[in-house]
Amino acid sequence: MELPEKAFLHYMAAADRVSGYLGMKLYTSVGGALRFLVPLYSAKSGQLLALLEADYLGQMRTGAASGVATKYMARPEARAVGIVGTGLQARTQLEAIAAVRRLERIRAFGRNPERCAQFASEMSARLGLPVTPCASAEEAVREADIVVTATTASRPVVRGAWLAAGAHVNAIGANFPQKRELDDEAVQRAGMIAADSVDQSQLEAGDLIQAFGEDLARWSTVRELADIVTGKVPGRTHASEITLFKSNGIAIWDVAVAARVYELAEQRQVGQRIPLWEQCG
Repeated sequence: MELPEKAFLHYMAAADRVSGYLGMKLYTSVGGALRFLVPLYSAKSGQLLALLEADYLGQMRTGAASGVATKYMARPEARAVGIVGTGLQARTQLEAIAAVRRLERIRAFGRNPERCAQFASEMSARLGLPVTPCASAEEAVREADIVVTATTASRPVVRGAWLAAGAHVNAIGANFPQKRELDDEAVQRAGMIAADSVDQSQLEAGDLIQAFGEDLARWSTVRELADIVTGKVPGRTHASEITLFKSNGIAIWDVAVAARVYELAEQRQVGQRIPLWEQCG
């Protein structure tokens, strides 16, 4: 929902019938500031179970999705990561990837050299791996086995000519049709393209929308990550194939992570009890 002066209200709802939870992520974008909230409900009783501040929750679930994609789509021997973007989302991207591959080095590029250096120092300490700040996106990406784009860019920050044979790409920014992080060649070189939701990607995955253009048949080649995880389709067919996971983020991820956080909070007796409706009927 778009309001005047570039104010937005976003809402994403989902139900997990297996675990018995339903809920949604609500967030506003006003003046460049984002504020996230997940109300979590019991699917059995309809009771509101929790209200979760969902900024860091969103970072965790987005990072985790790239970790899963990397696990099933990157080469097993992948050791080097190149990441473009050094904001909050970039941190959980590296944490998740480091959990599924035995990394040896990470190269990072951000537009602000000071923040990039700070990011490299922080993540080196957090992961116990050398994270090197780079002077350009090309320097970070070339020769990388795994490439991550975690930016707010509207124009491509990674070019297909930079991608090494066999590289896996996690593209997590550009969730509007007019925005993109990858150029046409980067998308065209990918032998396997996966998305969290193909239907949603057709509406907002600018990287794919702009690269495919009027060739709507290209969408039939995009697979959903869930089908790769369950073995319905392979994550890659050979070692030199370039693979791409275009992440937009879907509501079921937020509900699943919120449910896990709620269960842990109940087990550990943490969180603040909010009196709602106790005096009703």
